[in-house]
Amino acid sequence: MATLARRQPFVNFGDLHDQLDRIFDRVAESGRGFAPAVDVVRQDDAIVVKADVPGIAPEEVKIKAENGVLTISGEHEESKEEREDDERFLRRERSYGYFSRALTLPEGVDPEAIEASTHDGVLEVKIPLPPERQKKTVEITPKAG
Repeated sequence: MATLARRQPFVNFGDLHDQLDRIFDRVAESGRGFAPAVDVVRQDDAIVVKADVPGIAPEEVKIKAENGVLTISGEHEESKEEREDDERFLRRERSYGYFSRALTLPEGVDPEAIEASTHDGVLEVKIPLPPERQKKTVEITPKAG
């Protein structure tokens, strides 16, 4: 007798996250952009993505859900602060430029139901999960004959 395995749509989420981190680390090292740190948390009825975006205005961030992928992207411009002529950077760690993160969404997510907010430099994207499909036991009926 065959048994059916329970579907686990998030089982490869960690692997995808690690692969994306390696890709974005290479992009950040090249000086063309950076990748904000991201936490992905499963709540009872939703997935919550928290991304560190300190100093980045909400209008500089774009969130798109398309073809089963959530993309958080934008561009953070370096501020043109007034500096004295003899002032030079001794250390510079703050990130500027283009940023992007992409995460695979579970099947059946309604893009219209996704909500986003920001507080204290953390972007929070709440992705309501679709209701689990009802399981059905199939009865086998013998054919007469």
